[in-house]
Amino acid sequence: MEVWLIRHGVTGHNKNGFWQGQRDVPLAPEGVEQARRLAIRLERLGLTWTALYTSDLSRAVRTAEILGERLGLVPRRDRRLREVCVGELSGLSREQVRQRYAEYVASSLRDPWHTRFPGGETLAELSERVWSFLRELGGGRYLVVSHGGAIRTAVLRVLGGEGAVPWRIRLENTSITRLHWPEGVRGEGFINTVGDAAHLEPAWKPEE
Repeated sequence: MEVWLIRHGVTGHNKNGFWQGQRDVPLAPEGVEQARRLAIRLERLGLTWTALYTSDLSRAVRTAEILGERLGLVPRRDRRLREVCVGELSGLSREQVRQRYAEYVASSLRDPWHTRFPGGETLAELSERVWSFLRELGGGRYLVVSHGGAIRTAVLRVLGGEGAVPWRIRLENTSITRLHWPEGVRGEGFINTVGDAAHLEPAWKPEE
């Protein structure tokens, strides 16, 4: 089984440094273009896809729709692929969080995996729901559109790095992270690629 995890296209909150979590923020025009470039790149590969799944938040759904239109796939929505719920931090800037939630920030630096976002989830809870989705997939090659936090926890799960700081894994919007479970292999799988965003490089030619 091979899973290609795609981070959704960029949003206004991403560009301006605001926490999103499960707030339903739409793609920015730049995010639509990012998804279009990724769709062209994936089409050129000529691969066969078993299915296309997406988080049910609109920024992920729209990214998946753009991919699906070009690849001939209908996105299937699954709430487990949502971003972590950041609760009271949603819509705040990083500076506002540092000023208003100093205790949370200090705790998250000591234990990022189990510190609960104020009024929200922990990263451990996020990891469990994402992993419950991945465990249900059968053999095949899947496209899965999700979110930065969700993809980072999946990477750390494969590496056995639960408890590490996930934000040190850099994932551009619409980047590709590939997880692989060879036939007959059990366990947490392998990582082929993390954060591949070659289609966003200025030298990459999206012309059809």
